[in-house]
Amino acid sequence: MVIAKTIMIQGTASGVGKSTIVAGLCRLLVQKGYRVAPFKALNTSDNSYVFPNGQQIACSQAIQAQACKIQPSTNMNPIMIKPVLNKYPVLIVNGEPAAFQVDVKKQNQMLKQVVLQAFQRLEKQYDYILVEGAGSPVELNLKQNEFVNMGLATQLQAPVLLVSDIDRGGVFASLYGTVALLNSEERNLIKGIIINKFHGDPQSFFDGTQILQNLTKIPVLGILPSFDLEIEDEDIVFGNENIKTKERFACYGASYVSLLDQELDRLAQLFEKHLQISQFLF
Repeated sequence: MVIAKTIMIQGTASGVGKSTIVAGLCRLLVQKGYRVAPFKALNTSDNSYVFPNGQQIACSQAIQAQACKIQPSTNMNPIMIKPVLNKYPVLIVNGEPAAFQVDVKKQNQMLKQVVLQAFQRLEKQYDYILVEGAGSPVELNLKQNEFVNMGLATQLQAPVLLVSDIDRGGVFASLYGTVALLNSEERNLIKGIIINKFHGDPQSFFDGTQILQNLTKIPVLGILPSFDLEIEDEDIVFGNENIKTKERFACYGASYVSLLDQELDRLAQLFEKHLQISQFLF
């Protein structure tokens, strides 16, 4: 039995573009002839994709499945915390509402097993699993028992690509600070840095890449330009009216799927041009 290779995409913060980068890499690897699936251990999202049987996962994993040209599966997003206005959030486990309230600390070991079992079911079917982290890997008050970022990467011994959004400013501090706060085992898993949402000619940031590589001792594998894209970027919506909702993905049918496919192909083309792909097909 062939076990899938794993690449994990982590970010220096929420909203840096992890979901979009996973989607683009999924489509690019599919174009290169690989069988690929997305995976995100835990999402905090009120934007869900609902299956005909009522089960649900985060919409971003459904879009990533479309990037892989496969059907979505609850294995791709085994745990979702769904905020409910003025109520306690709902915990979704393997697509179904749990019979207990959310308490990730108390339920840590059980939820970790749910995540690992879902991943193991996926890895038997594909050549590559593209794993998306959540938020930042160095939320130090949560880091000890987490199973969504470096906790999962170390368990899987997955190579990690670290993404930062230069459009927000502070890219040097966010990348250097993130790497510095990791322990040596975790740092060794980071195989490359991706700079996202760059304005202007990426070549003009050459000195910046050299500075980052000297500071972090990690290669910069690409600088992605800022671009308009009609694909959902993150699971939690930060007031962006252009982000596609579950209603549009689920209900617009073939016309939207066709548009989505065009956007995913465009994204893959962009990644082929701006990322050193061969450096992370481990």
